[in-house]
Amino acid sequence: MNPESVVTEFCALWAQGDPDAIVEFFAEDAVYHNIPMEPVVGKPAIKDFITSFIGSSGGIAFNVHHQVANGSIVMNERTDVFAMNGKQIDLPVVGVFEIASDGKIVAWRDYFDMAPLTALGS
Repeated sequence: MNPESVVTEFCALWAQGDPDAIVEFFAEDAVYHNIPMEPVVGKPAIKDFITSFIGSSGGIAFNVHHQVANGSIVMNERTDVFAMNGKQIDLPVVGVFEIASDGKIVAWRDYFDMAPLTALGS
C-alpha cells in the first residue's frame, strides 16, 4: 500500500473506535506528537494514549478535506469531530505523517489550536 493509501485507511479507521486496530498502523518506535502537547513515543504508549482518548471522547471521526503526498510524507487538512464533556468538538487539524517502506507510521504530528479544548473547562 502506498503512503497516501495508508493514511487514508488510518484516518477512516478512527470512526470505528478500535484502539487495537488503530495502533497496528504504527511502527514499534513511532512518535505521535500533538504539537501543543508532549510527544508520545513507542507503540505501547501510543496505544495507551489512543485508548484513553477514545474512551473519554466516545469516538472520533476524521473528516479529511485535503490530502497531499510526496514520497513517504503525507499531509492532510481535516476536521476531527468528537464529544467531550457532553459537547461536540469540531477541531481543525493539519496532520503530517511519515510512512516507512513497510507501510507503518513512524511519525505523526498533528498541528491544532488548543482553544476549542480548553474552552470546555471555562
